[in-house]
Amino acid sequence: MIVPELRPWRAARPHVVRAADAVRPRLARVAGVVRPRLARAAAAAGPRVARLRQAAKPQLALITRPRPGRTWQYTAGATTAGLALAVGVATAAGPWDSSGQRTAERDRVAALERVGGADHGRGTGASDTAAGAPRPAPSAASVLTGLGGATTAVKSVPGSAALTRVLGPLLADPALGTRRTAAVVDVTTGKRLYGSGADDALTPASTTKIATAVAALTALGADHRLTTRTALEPGTGEVVLVGGGDPTLTARGTTEGWADLRTLAASTATALKKRGITRATLSYDTTLYAGTEVHPIGVNPNLARVTALTADEGRADGSASGPATRVPDPAADATRKFADFLGAYGIKTSAPGLSKASAHAETLATVASPPLASLVERMLTNSDNDIAEALARQTALATGVRADFAGAGKAIRTQLGRLGLPLDGVDFRDGSGLDRNDRLTANLLTALLVKAGDPVRPELRPVLTGLPVAGFTGTLSTRYTEGAADAAGVVRAKTGTLTGVNTLAGTVVDRDGHLLAFAVLTANTTDPAAAQTALDRAVTALAACGCG
Repeated sequence: MIVPELRPWRAARPHVVRAADAVRPRLARVAGVVRPRLARAAAAAGPRVARLRQAAKPQLALITRPRPGRTWQYTAGATTAGLALAVGVATAAGPWDSSGQRTAERDRVAALERVGGADHGRGTGASDTAAGAPRPAPSAASVLTGLGGATTAVKSVPGSAALTRVLGPLLADPALGTRRTAAVVDVTTGKRLYGSGADDALTPASTTKIATAVAALTALGADHRLTTRTALEPGTGEVVLVGGGDPTLTARGTTEGWADLRTLAASTATALKKRGITRATLSYDTTLYAGTEVHPIGVNPNLARVTALTADEGRADGSASGPATRVPDPAADATRKFADFLGAYGIKTSAPGLSKASAHAETLATVASPPLASLVERMLTNSDNDIAEALARQTALATGVRADFAGAGKAIRTQLGRLGLPLDGVDFRDGSGLDRNDRLTANLLTALLVKAGDPVRPELRPVLTGLPVAGFTGTLSTRYTEGAADAAGVVRAKTGTLTGVNTLAGTVVDRDGHLLAFAVLTANTTDPAAAQTALDRAVTALAACGCG
């Protein structure tokens, strides 16, 4: 059965296959580290999986019933149905699989179900029973258990003085700078288990994106899509490319499921020819956003100009993530590419110029982004600054304030306030965390993660599923790979790094099955690598802790 809202992701299947191939060697390396723990988790989960399978049958029927425009309900239902159902719906739980996270999770569930899994690079013809043949042992056993059944499978921590004994010395490491704050919270109860300066506001760096994600999902909804359109001005023959603020719009030959300028050009050309138009004046409209396009940090390879119209984040080198040289004017660049595509479909245009579509302009064609839930996942996994600033602007628009940097910060704060989150000392100057004047607390970051895990707010679940997985995905793919058996695959966390600033916030399931949210912020660090190692050491200890 095909769920209608998942059909747009058929185009992404080749990309998912490539991602699976890319992740397998890493899974094989980590398998040796995490296999003993996975084996224990599988043995413990066996009876519960059987019970969940039976109990969840009615829920599965509801989950898989087609509900156009309600993608987040499918996502939330899938993640709460339990491990027994995950093998059937893990792919649908979110289309973002650039780093193989979904593939790894499906393989993990297959291992629990004893139905096999990925071959992890074995040669063809290798027997499953051959001596030394690797077992199916991919990602995140405890994390999946925690996210899939917080109300039944994950224990609530009764009290944890032991956390102070475990974390105190590790967070006192001089590598963490002259100031450090931290909090650990039981996700099931919301009870704070550990705090050190948790209410002190520090520069959060990219952990700001957790707040941006929660605010955007709350303001717009997980199913919201960003639309780019073309419009024809009556009586003038002017075609206007109208930016809708989609940061994932692409002009590349392989679209991988994102909105596509080529598709928009084809549809626009068809609409023009039906009207007998083969030559047009081409303009572009970026008026959806206000204020300066340049981030306060200035021109920087970590972020393009923030504009309502851009293709491939203005990247000039063909990359998809990370720092890159950006084109000077992303909107003009995207429109020139669009003009070339129109030409290929038989529509000749003038050199594009800046304009604004009038209220009387007739829409010719549109393309829409994937659901906001998918954009949030991509933003968090790759720490994508361009998506973060776009979602902050969209939150401003939804909140009714000016869509500039100041308005976006105000809108994020407003949305978080409506959720009753702790905002004392908090200040948002952007959506990405690149601004050193941003201020967040460990208390707020853990509260955001607890809110995202709340069963009554399934639309916020992408905040958890988008977090990088230690040793496997995104900005944590190269961390927790050596000497971190208790953390690799079972920690999900958002990283944050600026000069003198190292932060980490996410979730972990400890040895006793407690689902914990944590946040650590530091200031005035002098050795980024040493600070990162110290943070990872503390979180590894948290994962290894039987502190209940």
